Amino acid sequence: MDIDGMIAELRAERACLDEALIGLEKLAQKRTPRRGRPRKWLRPADIAEPRTQNGSANGSRHVPSTSSAN
Repeated sequence: MDIDGMIAELRAERACLDEALIGLEKLAQKRTPRRGRPRKWLRPADIAEPRTQNGSANGSRHVPSTSSAN
C-alpha cells in the first residue's frame, strides 16, 4: 500500500472540493431576491394552476385583435 500516495491524492481532492465550496458560497452571498412573481417552474406543484385542454390555466385562448388602421 502506498499510503503517502493516497494521502497526496486525498489532499488534492480536498483542495478541489474547497474551491468548489468557496465558489458556491460566493454565489449564495450574491444572490438577491428577484422582483415580481416567481417563475412557474419554481412554484410547488400543489399550488400550480390546473391546465385545461387548450393549455391555458383559465380556459381562454389569446385571440389577436384586428385593427382597422389601414
